[in-house]
Amino acid sequence: MLKISELYIYPIKSLGGIPVKTAIITDRGFQYDRRWMLIDSTNRFISQREVPEMALLKLTLSDTGLKVAHKNTNSSIIIPFKSPTNEFSTVTVWDEPCIGQFVSYEANKWFTDILKIKCRLVYMPDVSERQANPNNTNAKSLTSFSDAYPFMMIGQASLDDLNSRLKQPILINRFRPNIVFAGGKPFEEDLMDTITINNIIFNGIKLCGRCNIITIDQDNLARSKEPLKTLATYRSKKEKHIFWTIPGM
Repeated sequence: MLKISELYIYPIKSLGGIPVKTAIITDRGFQYDRRWMLIDSTNRFISQREVPEMALLKLTLSDTGLKVAHKNTNSSIIIPFKSPTNEFSTVTVWDEPCIGQFVSYEANKWFTDILKIKCRLVYMPDVSERQANPNNTNAKSLTSFSDAYPFMMIGQASLDDLNSRLKQPILINRFRPNIVFAGGKPFEEDLMDTITINNIIFNGIKLCGRCNIITIDQDNLARSKEPLKTLATYRSKKEKHIFWTIPGM
């Protein structure tokens, strides 16, 4: 029998994730998941692909907002759940424009100082409706600041299979899933067209091509060619190394 074993949210795109016991589903993914994002001077998103140090910014939920703290320093900041400013701008995730709301000067300064790059923090307000990849979903499917879809799911058996092929096992946090399930066979999720969780139906859309973020140790920033090197030997499709993704209800 398959069962959900772990749930995660990633409130600020490409920063550390938060394990949760339960999660509320909104019209664009789990509540708080990727509703904030760091952008550069051109209003384009910033990720660990360019700034691996982002992995060391760990998040926790507080009563008033998100607490962001650098793993190796005492520096931290509280980001309120709702942006206090009325400043909006068009921002881009890959080539897709959407509306972002600036959070605060204090947040911009803190992230700029801690990451040593000039950046600004934006929030996705409810009025900003970004469609999930239209090539695979209908016009009503929304997502947040995620790369393309509101949910990602991985089977624990799939990670166990990968780890059995590696000299050094890796943690699930390399893949940044929202939903992890236990039971079943490795990569059984490849064949799932629909998934029902607590009477909620999810549609399986596509396999997810993985980038170099999975080569970054999320606790110490150590880099290697793995697991991309090993995935390339048995999980390649059109030159992408794949785990699974689902777009939502």
